[in-house]
Amino acid sequence: MVKIDNIELPDFPLLLAPMEDVSDPPFRALCKEQGADVVYTEFVSSEGLIRNAAKSVMKLDIYEKERPVGIQIFGANLDSMLQTIDIVSASKPDIIDINFGCPVKKVVSKGAGAGILKDICLMEKLTAEMVKRSDIPITVKTRLGWDHDSIKIVEVAERLQDVGCKAIAIHGRTRAQMYKGHADWKPIAAVKNNPRMHIPVFGNGDVDTPEKAVEMRDSYGLDGAMIGRASIGNPWFFKQVKHYFKTGKHLAPISLAERVEAARRHLQMSIDWKGEVLGVFETRRHYTNYFKGIPHFKEYRMKMVTSDHSADVFAAFDEVLEKFSDYQFTE
Repeated sequence: MVKIDNIELPDFPLLLAPMEDVSDPPFRALCKEQGADVVYTEFVSSEGLIRNAAKSVMKLDIYEKERPVGIQIFGANLDSMLQTIDIVSASKPDIIDINFGCPVKKVVSKGAGAGILKDICLMEKLTAEMVKRSDIPITVKTRLGWDHDSIKIVEVAERLQDVGCKAIAIHGRTRAQMYKGHADWKPIAAVKNNPRMHIPVFGNGDVDTPEKAVEMRDSYGLDGAMIGRASIGNPWFFKQVKHYFKTGKHLAPISLAERVEAARRHLQMSIDWKGEVLGVFETRRHYTNYFKGIPHFKEYRMKMVTSDHSADVFAAFDEVLEKFSDYQFTE
């Protein structure tokens, strides 16, 4: 069993990573149904929250069926982050996660996200003060370091733990790498193997097959895997990994009917939550993966990703189900 503070999780839990414009309530619901043990919101700007920005406030929507669920926040100003704790706590998440890893320039340029990796003392201070302010467990997601020459993740993790952080998820790349190259899990294993560490250490980055999840568990000894890009348009990834853990075999390919049904539900839940325009627009990025592998699919994919009306997208789903009814997925 793995525990984040008093939250009990199964052995080697699978966590849905916080992803901007991806891990919203509809997608989190699908992933939860398919075996995700913990889900996280899109990251929420502390400055946006304290100014009551509509987009930021909307990201605080969570539902009972998602639990345990974490709300992730980012920022670099202590006063703003402390005010954010008060605002976020009202939504009653199970976890409040601090983003110290986002590599995007507009976040980093404000000293937030991975930008704070240049100032480990500030990272420690922010975490310490937020722990003092919150009755909800505080966790952290970060990267190995700013660049290859500044990797101090073993020390960083220990310092964060010592000020009250209840778990840490580490992406196996530096900020300089962005998402290029391969994630290096060895420094994450070094954090886990530090005899002073007693909080859960989760690995993140490049877990895109069940075999890699097994490798992260068995070869690197980590406490769990945080899944990001592999789940986009593939909420079944969590089920696939757990099936492989249990049997050593791959789960049978997801059928076309299941894929169409998931895409339908995803779109409808998105419309119900954020309205027709945004619901249609922000679900588009999933369709390529939902139907990945179908030959000569471009015509139908273009209908799904260019239409501004949900009726047209639903009609495209019907066409796909009829046109490719005999297609057998191989993975």
